[in-house]
Amino acid sequence: MDSKIKNILERMDSLNESLRKEYARLSKKYGFLIKQKRIVFSARIRKRNRKFRIPAWKYVIPKSILHLLAMPFIYMMIVPAVILDVFITVYHWAVFPLCGIPKVKRNEYIIYDRRFLDYLNVIQKVHCLYCSYVNGLFAYCLEISARTERYWCPIKAAQKPNGYHNWYKDFADYGSPEEWNRKFNDQKAFEEFKKHP
Repeated sequence: MDSKIKNILERMDSLNESLRKEYARLSKKYGFLIKQKRIVFSARIRKRNRKFRIPAWKYVIPKSILHLLAMPFIYMMIVPAVILDVFITVYHWAVFPLCGIPKVKRNEYIIYDRRFLDYLNVIQKVHCLYCSYVNGLFAYCLEISARTERYWCPIKAAQKPNGYHNWYKDFADYGSPEEWNRKFNDQKAFEEFKKHP
């Protein structure tokens, strides 16, 4: 019998599908199409959007001294992010084939589509590149760790965690050794990914 937790998480998946449909609706509303990972705005919308761009020379002057003081701390985080990226990529490429876990597609997590926004100046686009990389990297790491956990330790927590990943709904209920034994080291959990790489 399926647990209520699994059913609730499956309903959340259904809501995520509704969210995808809403993104499609917004692309029509704001006048853009996605063509081979490129965002293409209509000429009319591009012209309108450019009116909102702050010139880069004006943007260099910070609105607040606090913003200026924060910048070195924000950007120094690139060092541990790149180190994390190197280590998680080596781990991913070494361990996943050994365990029969399908690899994570990096380009589905680290996405930089803000470069197509005409209302951002070049400095803002650099900031967006940084945020897209770091936040995408964390999402990529989460998926790698989630697949690792699904293979090695698929047990739900005893209490509701503040955050969880897409694989969590398939974990064994806490305190159910029978379900745990079925799911531990279960390569069948990844069959869907093997069919559609």
